[in-house]
Amino acid sequence: MDDSVFHHLYDTYHHDVFNFLTYLTKDRQLAEDLSHEVYVKAIRAYSSFEGRSSEKTWLFAIAKNVSIDYFRKMKVRSKHDATFFDWDTDDLKSSDKTPEQQSLENEDMRSVLKKLDACTLDQRLVIIMRYFNDLSIADTAEVLGWSHGKVKTTQHRALKSLRAKLTLAELERGEPRGSETKR
Repeated sequence: MDDSVFHHLYDTYHHDVFNFLTYLTKDRQLAEDLSHEVYVKAIRAYSSFEGRSSEKTWLFAIAKNVSIDYFRKMKVRSKHDATFFDWDTDDLKSSDKTPEQQSLENEDMRSVLKKLDACTLDQRLVIIMRYFNDLSIADTAEVLGWSHGKVKTTQHRALKSLRAKLTLAELERGEPRGSETKR
């Protein structure tokens, strides 16, 4: 792989790969370390890249495998939760919104991410790829090595589980279902 190909891959996809790993690990430093590993593996394997998928899909597959390998090696699947992400200093939203809008959206995002952690690893992968990284069902299936049907089923079950968990959390806070709390 020559330098121009590496720079193209890095410049084009680094932000997406890094965000994917950040959402998955909840640790920006770990996501940075894992994203470096993704590019090391990509450099080593680029000569065997046949172009049957997009470069983005190929990199996401590598990122998924690197993160799964990390979790297996460290045996921290059950420990990986929202405590690794510093919600006070890490910005998830663009600065185009008002501080109040950002605050409400960040609170909603924290709630969704916390509930997402209670889902299975497969469900988390699908939700992160589909909704946080805007991958299509076809691209998600290709990254995960699944059929389109399995992606759709897993996505459906994940969304159903998330809705149930969020509804339960609203009820526990004494909020009527689907209400928008005024803050």
